[in-house]
Amino acid sequence: MTHMAWLTSFFTRLAQEGIAHQDEQVTGLAPARAIRISAEYWGQLAQHASHHGCRWLACWGEDHGRDIVIHAVFEKDGGYLIARSSIAKGSPVLPSHTPYFPAANRPERHIQDMYGVAFSDHPDTRRWTRHRAWKNSQYPLRKDFPVAGTPAAQTPPGDNYRFLFAHGPGVYEIPVGPVHAGIIEPGHFRFQAVGEMVLNLEERLGYVHKGTEKIAEGRDPMALARLAGRVSGDTTVAHSWAACMAMEKAAMVEVPERALFLRAIMAERERIANHLGDIGAICNDVAFSFSFYQFGRLREEWQRLSRDAFGHRFMMDCVVPGGVAHDLVTMVIESMHAQNGVVRLELDKIFAIQNELPSLEDRLVTTGYLSPELATTLGCQGYVGRASGVDFDLRRDAAYAPYDRLNVHVPCYRYGDVAARVRVRVEEIRESLEMIETLLTELPEGKICADWRVPAAGSEGLGLVEGWRGEILAYVRFAEGGTIARYYPRDPSWLNWPALEHLVHDNIVPDFPVCNKSVNGSYSGHDL
Repeated sequence: MTHMAWLTSFFTRLAQEGIAHQDEQVTGLAPARAIRISAEYWGQLAQHASHHGCRWLACWGEDHGRDIVIHAVFEKDGGYLIARSSIAKGSPVLPSHTPYFPAANRPERHIQDMYGVAFSDHPDTRRWTRHRAWKNSQYPLRKDFPVAGTPAAQTPPGDNYRFLFAHGPGVYEIPVGPVHAGIIEPGHFRFQAVGEMVLNLEERLGYVHKGTEKIAEGRDPMALARLAGRVSGDTTVAHSWAACMAMEKAAMVEVPERALFLRAIMAERERIANHLGDIGAICNDVAFSFSFYQFGRLREEWQRLSRDAFGHRFMMDCVVPGGVAHDLVTMVIESMHAQNGVVRLELDKIFAIQNELPSLEDRLVTTGYLSPELATTLGCQGYVGRASGVDFDLRRDAAYAPYDRLNVHVPCYRYGDVAARVRVRVEEIRESLEMIETLLTELPEGKICADWRVPAAGSEGLGLVEGWRGEILAYVRFAEGGTIARYYPRDPSWLNWPALEHLVHDNIVPDFPVCNKSVNGSYSGHDL
């Protein structure tokens, strides 16, 4: 059975219901299949996709002059479907996918704020991205809106957001943020609690709207790769890779095999660095500072070698259109082999100590429980989903080069608590170390970057990369002269952040930091 076999029965069902669709053969969107569907059937499409067991993963808009085109992406069994529909800019109304896929909630509200599209049966019409930086009649992603906007002398405070109001004997509210004590980005969390027990949590994100989608317009491919690497700085390799993959597909540029191996080595090093930091931070949140210092030390040493190998601790700007910017020399390859052995040995020692600590187990086991059913409903990705039974990984289930040559083991559990999310990270580190060993050993000779070919205006590309938080999607459309007409990056944090609101229920307030860190959504990756 191929990845796309499920589409046959899906399209048959649409035809039986009288829902016409038009196939669009777009090479650059592979492995996805693209269809165009009338706006009146947009909601029914989502309903049938839900009944068919599909996963909803992204939606975005495009200003095409008189019309606004809305795209939505579904996945099942590693096969992808892109559906799109056009609506008149004068009356942009479209049925919502949220009643069938809760994951569509915030992305649709982002489109509402950026394009002025009304989703007719959306359960929540509050602003999500815009806050009060623009007037009600201004839509920043429409072509007639200037890049710099029309800023007032001072933006009014966002104090008109209607948070859920709870009242009753002993019920009180706890506002946290948006400005925090540390160096993290802004995000607001509004709790309702009785005593120390959390009854409800509501998030408010998007306080630093960077304008990523807008300022991508008109860039050349190299400049877009640099921008993509800053969607979320801790995921610079994976986001750059997804954007470059999309551009390369649109331009029909074949990346050299050595460059693909080097990209995978960087992506796995990025995964390990972030997991090391997160495991230590989770332990620190429950006062086990020993692990915090040990994992911090390992991460620092890991990132120093990344700097020596690729010129940057986070490997920023190392993935470029057509390949990579840095090659590996023999001495560095030997250092990486040696470091892999040291990290593997040190991890075994640290985890042996952690496993003997009942106090650590008491704080992590059963804390922040996310059921497999809810994780599936929310479309959770990466370690958040895999700790709750969502057994999906692009590197295995829709494998792209060079992972199609590797045996990718994906740890997956159904415990759904903080301890499970730590356990998945631990096993992912070990698996990534094995993959890096294989990639270094089998690293092919050859070029590290292909010559660029300017694509025709209107060429589209879709990039899908498994980042350390989960599946990353990047969509690119080119304009005249090989510049970017549209770039949309979807970080997995869009799908994982809502899980935090659910898994913190019935936990005590002091456990919120460890629940939050176990999810560790990216503020920046969400705040385009």
